[in-house]
Amino acid sequence: MTLDDLRVFVAVCRAGNLSAVARDLACTQSAVSQHVKRLERETGVSLVERHARGVVPTAAGRVLQAAASEGIAGLDLALRQLKDLVDGESGSVRVATGATTVRHFMAEAVVAFRRQHPKVSLEFRTENSSRGCFAALADSELDLAWITIGAPVRGIEQRVVMELPWVLAVGAGEALARRDFAKVEDLRDLRLIRLPPNSTSAAHLDAAFAEVGVRPVFDTSVADWDTALLLAELGLGYAVVPAVPDLAVPGGDGPVRLLPLRGLRPLAVGWAVRRWDALSPLARAFAETVSDSCRG
Repeated sequence: MTLDDLRVFVAVCRAGNLSAVARDLACTQSAVSQHVKRLERETGVSLVERHARGVVPTAAGRVLQAAASEGIAGLDLALRQLKDLVDGESGSVRVATGATTVRHFMAEAVVAFRRQHPKVSLEFRTENSSRGCFAALADSELDLAWITIGAPVRGIEQRVVMELPWVLAVGAGEALARRDFAKVEDLRDLRLIRLPPNSTSAAHLDAAFAEVGVRPVFDTSVADWDTALLLAELGLGYAVVPAVPDLAVPGGDGPVRLLPLRGLRPLAVGWAVRRWDALSPLARAFAETVSDSCRG
């Protein structure tokens, strides 16, 4: 049993497909299968079940996956810390973010961090959802992920940095646009643009609607918040989005207005890490710089 065997096995469990893992590792499907079979020989149990569409871990496989994921994550963090001790101020910080995160939440902080740590390499990896950020943290050497705070995830620590109220993007010619704010009850008969399907923000919004007994009609969906605003500006519907920092609020003569939306719980955003106490000094400094910038 080798570390490579365990890394490949964890990747197979997450992907549910041998060929997908083979593509990611630039090797053959047979090579991936051999890693799994070697573990099965040494443990004496079947670790995956093969189906027409891929593989799923058995009960024994899930036990090994959980232990291996936690062990690999801890080892990767230790290796990063050792490297940072050697590199000092010339190390690196690796961050997973959503499509619009750097623009809205990190722009000023990145500049400030660069001035304070000019020799540090900043690496950003874009993921389409918080779920993708969690997987990236678990499967790679990433330090941090900026996420929409959601349900607890095994092996991941989440920390709220700020809470975002919701706003309603309304066409300037609509009667609703003349108001100073909108109420959630106003959404009952509106055609809304849906936030990214399967995203934490969409799930949060659906739960908030359910709490107040509102069931909006969605006939358009988007991949990110900025696109929702653009479609609302083009007259393709109304958009309910979080009031992110530096949100481009159209002027009084623009095609769309953003109204504070009352009656919905705010959306919490912040950091996800594998272990806060195991973060490198540079990663911790970057996280604190971004947090201070957002709160300011």
